[in-house]
Amino acid sequence: MEIVTVPLGPLKANGYLLIEGGDVVVVDPGGEGEDLAAALKERGWTLKAIWLTHAHFDHVGGVAGLLRAAGSVPVHMHPADEQLLRHAAQSAARWNIGIEAPPTDFVALGHGETLVSGAVSARVLHTPGHAPGHVAFYLEDAATVLSGDALFKGSIGRTDLPYGDHEQLLESIRRELLSLPAETRVLPGHGEPTTVAAESASNPFL
Repeated sequence: MEIVTVPLGPLKANGYLLIEGGDVVVVDPGGEGEDLAAALKERGWTLKAIWLTHAHFDHVGGVAGLLRAAGSVPVHMHPADEQLLRHAAQSAARWNIGIEAPPTDFVALGHGETLVSGAVSARVLHTPGHAPGHVAFYLEDAATVLSGDALFKGSIGRTDLPYGDHEQLLESIRRELLSLPAETRVLPGHGEPTTVAAESASNPFL
């Protein structure tokens, strides 16, 4: 599997393209949805699904444009983030940021399930705390976890937003992410990649 990082949206959140045999899953399209669809078409890739780590506006701002330009595909999300998804545009407006309201139809994710879209698969890890329905996607064959806004290089997700819970986030990180093999590469929702070993050893919040 090839994993391509694409900073998207006004806050340049990391979107990820998971590419296997011409099938593509887009994780967290935070903006530029139509441009992203054009790039996929130019390369002859077929969009199979959109996976959301969570529904904060900087991670869903490009969903509507991507679906409009690339065709209807399922959007997978944990149901505990439904309220965040429905109010994403209003939330962005409070930060003086404009996004197109994402569609509110989604396929519900469950903790521990293996999510398969085309030739791409991952295990879903429910990691609430930054958002109630926050999940990470563990790509075991690639020794990689997409940690969303739960775990960053040298930091963790903020919990001063609506529905945030600091202790719950710490528990989620320790239970679901730091328990992965030490060599697992961590690709976060913002910033640079890291590893489970590095964050276990030196992350000051942990």
